[in-house]
Amino acid sequence: MPMIRETIVATVSASGKAHLAPLGLIQDGEGWIIAPFHPSKTLDNLRAVPFATANYTDDVRVFAGCLTGRKDWPLIAANFFPVPRLANALSHAELEVLRIEDHETRPRFHCRVQSLVKHRAFEGFNRAKAAIVELAILVSRLSMLPREKIEAEIVYLKIAIEKTAGPEELEAFGWLMEKIEGSYRG
Repeated sequence: MPMIRETIVATVSASGKAHLAPLGLIQDGEGWIIAPFHPSKTLDNLRAVPFATANYTDDVRVFAGCLTGRKDWPLIAANFFPVPRLANALSHAELEVLRIEDHETRPRFHCRVQSLVKHRAFEGFNRAKAAIVELAILVSRLSMLPREKIEAEIVYLKIAIEKTAGPEELEAFGWLMEKIEGSYRG
């Protein structure tokens, strides 16, 4: 199995409008594969403008926010790259699409890393952050996974939230739980 790194991927439309999406990038030698689901804005943007930034952030509110309609996160324009980066990223990679493997569900965009830029230090792990990322992945698959599986995972993930969450993690958890509960209400 290849390594998958959870990131916030920024892309732009043909008109230059930026879009953020939490995506797991698949390691491909020294590059990365972006495999957005069909249909999606990320997919449309990559076809129109074959560049992206992979934003490495420890602010899990961005992951939760992107999945719950809170997509207005500050971006910073790059000097010589067509896609902006997330302002609060610890680091970011500028990716250029080299080739596309079409697929009816998840096309694969094979990317080369043009540059990797570090912005600030990583200050360590927090189990609640990892739990939020896992819960965000579950939320992105609400229509694909059985309710029982999601509810069982939430029980386990709540342990890390209750033991180690700070205010940002609690806020992100609340957003995701609200999304889940709304989905089940109909």
